[in-house]
Amino acid sequence: MRNLLLGFLLTSILFGFGCTANQSTSDTASEEVETPTEETTTEKQEEPMATPAPVDLANGSYQTTVLKDGIASPLKEMKGKAGNADITITYGSPSVKGRELWGGLVPFGKVWRTGANEATSFETQQDVQVGGGSLPAGKYGFFTIPESDKWTIIFNKNYQQWGSGSYSEADDVLRVEVKPKEIGTTSETMEFIVEGDEVILQWGNLAVPMNISAG
Repeated sequence: MRNLLLGFLLTSILFGFGCTANQSTSDTASEEVETPTEETTTEKQEEPMATPAPVDLANGSYQTTVLKDGIASPLKEMKGKAGNADITITYGSPSVKGRELWGGLVPFGKVWRTGANEATSFETQQDVQVGGGSLPAGKYGFFTIPESDKWTIIFNKNYQQWGSGSYSEADDVLRVEVKPKEIGTTSETMEFIVEGDEVILQWGNLAVPMNISAG
């Protein structure tokens, strides 16, 4: 009888210990907190700019390539042949979007980057005459000073600058005056085109022509 009692007690103790251990394991598992995943922010990489194909242009023709799209003012490159001179203009192309342009969005009497974002650049492969002024072959910052009855076209040594914030008149290579013209149609986006011996800036209801000839 005594042996039976001892056996019963021993069995009860072992059984109770097992239940306690299982309960402890279960409680520990339920209290585990999931380690939060660290949130990371990766900057969206800009899409590489398009590489324009070589262009073989006849006199008075041009081709425009979008170098960077998906932004408010796409970056464009116009290659043309005006007055037998090879011209490349790179510019941010803004849109009208219902705004008053001349004397409004683009103030009169102030140096303008002539586009959006980075300053517009003008490159010629030959020495050229622009509106009667001499411009050596090279790459230039292209700025303008719009007025209601005339525009001043500026070619500046510094073509690598943001907008006109770093513009310095001391770096001007050439300034010429041209006459703007109202056009019958409206150009929603700012563009450069070539017609014969003229490179023409068109935006809104205005065209600003520059006569160019090689040599």
